[in-house]
Amino acid sequence: MKVRLLCLAASLFLFNQVNAERLVLSDVQAPEELENVHVVKLASDSHSTDFVIFVKNMVPLHKHVEHSETIYVLEGKGLFQLGDQSMEIVAGDYIRVPKGTPHAVKVLSSIPLKIISVQAPEFFGKDRVKVN
Repeated sequence: MKVRLLCLAASLFLFNQVNAERLVLSDVQAPEELENVHVVKLASDSHSTDFVIFVKNMVPLHKHVEHSETIYVLEGKGLFQLGDQSMEIVAGDYIRVPKGTPHAVKVLSSIPLKIISVQAPEFFGKDRVKVN
């Protein structure tokens, strides 16, 4: 019985590994005529949706009622508002935005801000609520 369970667990682990994906993020580029925000969906399942987002100017204050958001900055510099806090963000920064928390960003660099955004659970683009 234990051997069967171990084999089943190993099979599930190997099956999940086969479905893993690799992407070179430097290959994901903003369009030359970027007006403000450009979103590239990388992957999605019932647990989360992964995006690369380019921001030229700013993203206005908003919140997600049903989603948390994890942000990792790849390029650029910005002034990020998270609730009542404001912080300068640069490449290498990690920001965790709990669901319901207002957040916004204003780009401070001459190049667009390039971030990875992971929304959990799966994001269909309908859980973005403007905050005044």
